[in-house]
Amino acid sequence: MVLAGAPIGQVGDASPRLREALESADVIAAEDTRRLRRLAVDIGAVVNGRVVSYYDANEAGRAAELLAALQEGDTVLVITDAGMPGVSDPGYRLTHLAVEAGIPVTALPGPSAVTTALAVSGLPSDRFCFEGFPPRKTGDRARRLAALADEERTMVFFEAPHRLAASLAAMAAAFGADRRAAVCRELTKTYEEIRRGPLAELAAWAEPGVKGEITVVVAGHVAEALAADLDGLAAEVARREEAGVPRKQAIVEVAKAAGVPKRELYDVVHRGAGHRSAGHSTDGHKT
Repeated sequence: MVLAGAPIGQVGDASPRLREALESADVIAAEDTRRLRRLAVDIGAVVNGRVVSYYDANEAGRAAELLAALQEGDTVLVITDAGMPGVSDPGYRLTHLAVEAGIPVTALPGPSAVTTALAVSGLPSDRFCFEGFPPRKTGDRARRLAALADEERTMVFFEAPHRLAASLAAMAAAFGADRRAAVCRELTKTYEEIRRGPLAELAAWAEPGVKGEITVVVAGHVAEALAADLDGLAAEVARREEAGVPRKQAIVEVAKAAGVPKRELYDVVHRGAGHRSAGHSTDGHKT
């Protein structure tokens, strides 16, 4: 079984391996069969296998049929409209069944809206979590976001364009109006747009309405709390030193959490230490 990552915008991002896999698969389970055939034409792939639809509404029923094909020795390739199957798209159920049945499952990597948005957001990317789509209902969404208010990692969400303004406003209420975020729209496509700023500001921007596929990246709680300025970060290093953490380790930890270069924080910390030392003579009296 092959989980095939599809381009999220630019067809040129498709790899030669994807073309080869589309040509050699016995069965192709596609989220949208028309888009699959268009992709095949665009990348010069000749589809020889059987093509079946595999989307949210028929995923549960179709999975059993595809599992049977796998058990008969067929190579089944699963592909969605964009990105990796199973990540907020059909694919998980069949993967689970195949693993339980002892059938080898592999992935053909491709572009990902999650990691692409994270990379261009300008927010800390060393630790992050993917939260998928927020709940549609107001109350459910508010409860889910409230549970994430103290999440330390950078958070990545998908959202439908017609719900974006409401979700950003709910995030501002749950995380704070000034929490830093980035809205990434139509990634890699002709009208790609990336908006960065506080959540409240982004919610106001989205209010008139937006179009396209949306990925939202939101700074984590610790990063936001520590990133006010380098002097504040230096003070945090000092607090950790007083608690017994070695200075070098404290600088690395604080710089990572705040998403700032550790060299910049190192310079501020050591300038501050120098000033404190210069304020005293060698005999212990203030100069």
